[in-house]
Amino acid sequence: MQPQPQPQPRGDAGPGGQGAPSASGAPNPRTAVVVPNPDLVKQLLDQMKLKYVLDKEGDVVAPWEGFRVYFMFRGEKKELFSVRTFYDHQYTLDEKPRLLEVADEWNRQSLWPKLYTHTHDSGVVRLIGETQMVIAAGVNLEYWVTSTANWVRAAVACDKWVKERLGIEQSAESKEGGAEGGPGGDAPAS
Repeated sequence: MQPQPQPQPRGDAGPGGQGAPSASGAPNPRTAVVVPNPDLVKQLLDQMKLKYVLDKEGDVVAPWEGFRVYFMFRGEKKELFSVRTFYDHQYTLDEKPRLLEVADEWNRQSLWPKLYTHTHDSGVVRLIGETQMVIAAGVNLEYWVTSTANWVRAAVACDKWVKERLGIEQSAESKEGGAEGGPGGDAPAS
């Protein structure tokens, strides 16, 4: 089972509230309903032993060597939780058709993240992976924790898969299966 951040109270115990309390009176993570926020993301990343920073928009960002995972809340009422991965490897416009083929293959074979390309004004093409969850009415805490942790793992796996598929050299640390602080190169870079 994944580590469980502390639920954020919603102010009611009815539908969409904290769920049935445990014998100790604390919210039961199996039934607790929460509205995720940046503090809950930080608690989860702390429990996963992942490093993170806040960007100027207030989004939580976990940086790895070669990509960054953003945890964003969007919409007028912050009703959409998005985990978006920006992969650093730069491609040319000439490489874009092959990159689109690889993204399509990943999207057919994998649930998340869904990959797409972004072409900068300068002509540099990059991959972006994205997964989203509507959270306006609240979500089960255990479901949110498990989903978010799996999305992070999938972002790491996607980076490795794309590099292998395109024949892009990985760093020596990644090839040896270790990077700062985590097995398999899964730890964010400092």
